[in-house]
Amino acid sequence: MSDVTVTDRPVSDSLVTVFGGSGFLGRHVVRALAMRGYRVRVAVRRPELAGFLQPIGFVGQIQVSQANVRYPDSVARAVDGAEAVVNLVGVLAQGGRQTFDAVHVFGARAVAAAAAAQGAPLVHVSAIGADAASPSGYGRSKAEAEAAVRAAVPEAVILRPSLVFGPEDDFFNRFAAMARLSPVLPLIGGGATRFQPVFVGDVAAAVLRAVDGKARAATTYELGGPEVRTFRELMELMLREIGHSRLLVDLPFGLANLMARLTQWAPGAPLTTDQVAMLRADNVVSDAAQAEGRTFGGLDITPTALAVVLPTYLWRFRKAGQFTRVET
Repeated sequence: MSDVTVTDRPVSDSLVTVFGGSGFLGRHVVRALAMRGYRVRVAVRRPELAGFLQPIGFVGQIQVSQANVRYPDSVARAVDGAEAVVNLVGVLAQGGRQTFDAVHVFGARAVAAAAAAQGAPLVHVSAIGADAASPSGYGRSKAEAEAAVRAAVPEAVILRPSLVFGPEDDFFNRFAAMARLSPVLPLIGGGATRFQPVFVGDVAAAVLRAVDGKARAATTYELGGPEVRTFRELMELMLREIGHSRLLVDLPFGLANLMARLTQWAPGAPLTTDQVAMLRADNVVSDAAQAEGRTFGGLDITPTALAVVLPTYLWRFRKAGQFTRVET
């Protein structure tokens, strides 16, 4: 598991600006930086929803600033005075003005340009699957964002995590909630897609290593956990953990794509055609990254196993909560 040194007083007066600091990964990154002693400026679209972050640090250590990556002037203001910049902003599904091009590409370019103007090191969080030839708009936009970052800040550290899990995740929590109501869970593409789930705290530790200057500059790291599991295996693991028995039904890609086309426009739609396209490719650390040490090992981080973390938050989906006896 990730190891973050806790101090009883700040060890640094350095200011780090974190874009997207109020999200799932963001709150863990902010916590890791604050525990190390950095001053943190959390740049978010809606500051009134990020106040919960301030008690994580000392009085005044964590500031919340309004910024929207679609507006470069607000990005520049958020970066002013920062000695390091972290960009975590991303969306899994497009909606309104929050498109892949606007958030991933234009936003990443704006953050990188501001960091370059400030002369601040940049840590950019992308995703495994970022590929200019990806069948999904998500993957293509992530690749284009990486190119924009490299053009503006060649020395930037880019981190590509696989499926990120943890207490507030939108994967295990979503499917566990579905399992409480539905007797059937769909396995898109037969559930054969492979993932390398990574604990959110470990990804935050990787960001911290990069901000600390302990990552290789101009390097793209691929972050995966210690286990490679198929979609089917992850569903089976989740069901065992919550103590429910559900029918897992294969859903061919073609049918899943058709269903997504019919429902993706509805608010809170569970599936989009782009997500179906993403599931056609495995989401695991590449052989090249392994061979070149561009993984957790290269950052001196030992990734955390699923079995260590899942019980700490999936218990709430059991019939009697934490008092339910689960056979393992």
